[in-house]
Amino acid sequence: MVKCFSFTASMDWCYRHSFSTAGLRSSTADIGDGTTMHCWVPRKTNPDRPSLLLIHGFGANATWQWSQYLRPLFHWRFNVYVPDLVFFGESFTTRLDRTESFQARCVMAMMDSLGVTRMSVIGISYGGFVSYSLAAQFPEKVERVVLCCAGVCVDERDLEDGLFPVKDVGEAVSILLPQTPEKLRQLMRLSFFKPQRTTPSCFLKDYIDVMCTEYVEQRTELIKTIIKDRKFSDLPKITQPTLIIWGEQDQIFPLELGHRLKRHLEENSKLVIIKHAGHAVSLEKPKECCKHLKEFLIDSPPQGGNKKEKTPDSRAIV
Repeated sequence: MVKCFSFTASMDWCYRHSFSTAGLRSSTADIGDGTTMHCWVPRKTNPDRPSLLLIHGFGANATWQWSQYLRPLFHWRFNVYVPDLVFFGESFTTRLDRTESFQARCVMAMMDSLGVTRMSVIGISYGGFVSYSLAAQFPEKVERVVLCCAGVCVDERDLEDGLFPVKDVGEAVSILLPQTPEKLRQLMRLSFFKPQRTTPSCFLKDYIDVMCTEYVEQRTELIKTIIKDRKFSDLPKITQPTLIIWGEQDQIFPLELGHRLKRHLEENSKLVIIKHAGHAVSLEKPKECCKHLKEFLIDSPPQGGNKKEKTPDSRAIV
């Protein structure tokens, strides 16, 4: 029986439409060496506005992860750029490099092609790995950095030491790239503080068919490359003011990694822990995230936030 309707595909169309109505357009650039990058870019760039780069993680795609943030970001008067990382959406490469440093170079090559020379960057989860690498490789181009539940200071030994709820990389891949409804349910349980409990399998299967079946081999390699031979001692210390946002109940990248990153960056960073939220904190608590983004990107002085605060749903460690 041929499936005539896909709820996931319909939602994907709605998210893409929301990007278009927000003033963004789809743009594709051949950056050479067998690599094509896709990005949502401003339909009309305002030279008086700062540029802001939003980098997605593994979950869903860029439009699903960032749609709730477009209105406030435009209200704050940014030129917003939302790329697809390589092997996501319409971005692709024939090269064999699977490191986040390669992803970062591809993103910067795309931004160069768009004439953007200075920017701040927000990265979610895997997108935070790429954002951190951008800041490390291109300090003259990246002004400020926001890392949301991004375990960039993870060490390969952490897997052996039991920091994560999975026993090895293979199990992590099976969850992060779910191919069955049960694996998708497991991913939801690990990602959300209060996951949806009664999602029918037909909806989950539809989501997998639309969102999780492309570039599975390549995305598997991306995940394996993140952890293979990774040593925290090798992590460079970026110099830009950095905001670290973490869900208190994150099970994908436990909060310990947020504290570790804060210690690594010292006074140049600010750690905000949001209560009643998991790894998908940007989706579970968009208002709280927007509050802290505005304080960091708009309201804080050039050296970054130094103000200690406490709210009912979050706390800051500076």
